[in-house]
Amino acid sequence: MKQKFDPKANYEATKNGIGYVPRKEATQKNYDEIGFMSGLEVHQQVDTEAKSFCRCPAGMFNSSDIYDAEIIRHMRPTLSELGEYDGTALMEFRTKKEIVYRIKNETACTYEVDDTPPFPLNREALEKAIVLALASKLNIVGEVHITRKQYLDGSIPTGFQRTAIIGVEGEIQLSNKKVRLIQLSLEEDSCREISDIGHRRVYKTDRLGMPLIETVTYPDMVNPDEVKEAANYIRFLNRSTGLVRTGIGAGREDVNVSCTGGTRVEIKGVAHNSWIPELTHNECYRQWALLNIKNILNSRGSVNTWKAISKFIDVNDYKSINNYINTNSLIAEKVMVILLPNFKGLLSHFTQPKKAFANEISDRLKVIACIEKPNMTNSEDLNNILDEKEITDIFTTINGNEETDAFVVLWGPESDMKTALETVEERCVMAFKGVPEETRKSFKDGTTIFERVLPGADRMYPDTDSAPIPVSSEYIDSLKSRLPIIVSERINQLKSWGIPSSYNTYILSKNLIGLVERIITELGYEPKFVASIIAGKFKSVEGRTNSESKFNYERLFDLFKFVKENNLDNGIINPMLKGVYKYPNLNFETIIENLKIKQYSKDGIIAEIKLLKEEFNKIGFSNNNKNMTDWIMGKMKRKITGSISLKELRTLIVKEI
Repeated sequence: MKQKFDPKANYEATKNGIGYVPRKEATQKNYDEIGFMSGLEVHQQVDTEAKSFCRCPAGMFNSSDIYDAEIIRHMRPTLSELGEYDGTALMEFRTKKEIVYRIKNETACTYEVDDTPPFPLNREALEKAIVLALASKLNIVGEVHITRKQYLDGSIPTGFQRTAIIGVEGEIQLSNKKVRLIQLSLEEDSCREISDIGHRRVYKTDRLGMPLIETVTYPDMVNPDEVKEAANYIRFLNRSTGLVRTGIGAGREDVNVSCTGGTRVEIKGVAHNSWIPELTHNECYRQWALLNIKNILNSRGSVNTWKAISKFIDVNDYKSINNYINTNSLIAEKVMVILLPNFKGLLSHFTQPKKAFANEISDRLKVIACIEKPNMTNSEDLNNILDEKEITDIFTTINGNEETDAFVVLWGPESDMKTALETVEERCVMAFKGVPEETRKSFKDGTTIFERVLPGADRMYPDTDSAPIPVSSEYIDSLKSRLPIIVSERINQLKSWGIPSSYNTYILSKNLIGLVERIITELGYEPKFVASIIAGKFKSVEGRTNSESKFNYERLFDLFKFVKENNLDNGIINPMLKGVYKYPNLNFETIIENLKIKQYSKDGIIAEIKLLKEEFNKIGFSNNNKNMTDWIMGKMKRKITGSISLKELRTLIVKEI
């Protein structure tokens, strides 16, 4: 009797077979064995009044669904200066996307929609970009040349992004090594994507054209923690200048990852640095898995003779497929089965947690053929959509060998079937070669999906609308005076104060170290206490409370100063934080009054202790000094907030009893 093939068991077996190690268990030895290598492209919006190449205001966002107009475009690739097409542009052209731009008059003009040439580059943005490059120890170029970088995904209506290199060959200092920087560029930001369904992609143009710097590192990081540390360092460095925007969407990272025998894969738009370790770990092992698939395929046959075989089927002949399509309300004008010779066991081969090689195909069907998920099943589907009899029937229908081959079944609009077949064939051919160069979209759980083919050098060419901008040595020297203290020195400063490293990320990411320093040096507070209030208690309040208006962190300095000048105990700061943040314009006296905290003199506290001592004895509790002390502490700790510390209170209680 033929042994039943179990896709889930195969998935687990291949995971173990390639030596996958969960992120929490991985060591440097594991990363050295697979040749982990990673670099970064860190993007940060520059804080300017106007956009890069027009005079529309920067920093205004349309948070509602109200817009003044829609523009519809269809993108097509253009030849590079060398007479070649970029691979990414060709891929996007095949998708036949209709690009819709939603426009608000306040945030866009005719430049944004490619109806007028650009203004000269915003000099405020250029100046701030040079300062940021100097802070990264980059060598500033003698002349800024603006180039066009082709984007056919519709994120920029012109089909290209204007960008300029500002500085080259710098470095940053991590805790245990230096990481080299390739360059820092100044470019214009893209549109915000609203939706991408089928052949229709919708964008907002509010952030389009805002000045954006991109800091690019060499692939010097050899483990996921180093990648995160470098990303944090660059973010801290940019914010320490006070020249960049902060908040949701103002900063984004693209992470480049490869392993030995693999290739550079770019994980796009990582929104949170905390995601980086899991993402880079899984991507490196995904490539390791794809290399294993490559070896298996090439041991079974040659890519030169390999060919997929397709056939349309009547879905009514297959009850499970028909039920699945109807249950999920899927568009299935046509249903196609594609035989994949020599792919037995590979569609359920592990690639990343909860994903197998079949997902690599499904992802591309969504992006290139524009068939929304779920868009396919297969002979090794981990969800077991097909039963064993239907799998055998399909193999018979397409003359496949159930012992050596595999198949996919896909469905969708008839007009997309040709592109879908090409997409499946292309991805399977790539499997013979190893790891395809591509960009991938990141998710919080550490997994990624295919986004587009990795762009090449062919997409870059000079911008004939913009003249070169000379940058003199005198001008560069005049900007050096604006450089902040470098981040590595700030980290050492925090360490010298005895502040726990767990507080560093919040203090540095919010650029609050200057504030912390002033509270310590000007007001005389103990460093650990200041850090615990700002990066501990206040951080928690900020994350759980809505402020009535924009909060200025200088208000925290004023709070510490108020407590000091009024001879209040430091314990009053913590209960005041919520009111201080929620009502930025309310005076501190009113906040204390609302808390119903009474100020006690030392004599008043002693008198209260004596009364509570008598009450304790009357109640008849166990006459034990420790019990009495704890009971009185519990009764009084709220009352004496701001009058004396809890340590002083306990001393007074012990003295009185």
